[in-house]
Amino acid sequence: MKVFSFGAEHGRHTQSYGSNFLMSRMAHTEGIYIGCMRLGQDGLVGYHLASTYQLFAVVEGEGWVRGAGLERVPIRAGQATLWEPGEGHQAETDTGMVAIVVESDTLGGNPEAIGPVPRQL
Repeated sequence: MKVFSFGAEHGRHTQSYGSNFLMSRMAHTEGIYIGCMRLGQDGLVGYHLASTYQLFAVVEGEGWVRGAGLERVPIRAGQATLWEPGEGHQAETDTGMVAIVVESDTLGGNPEAIGPVPRQL
């Protein structure tokens, strides 16, 4: 077992594309990156193109996300969005937001595997 911290004190401040957030690495191996993104008050992930499939799962707070050509869509804790390679995207918050970010080409392998497990009736 390996116990490690990914709190804000381990985050790197990012300002690329006009961004303002902290990113703490959780795992980074060939083919997959997993991190914890912390956007403070008025936090922003500036508009840029996704280099691979990117899952953005909000675990705390609320804000907005958008994809290429789309208006801002509200997002809050317990919700996630998936951006595809080459898709322009952005995330922002007025009050603060924490998200787990997963980046990997394997997320595009089976579109039915993304999202909740369908409930059996």
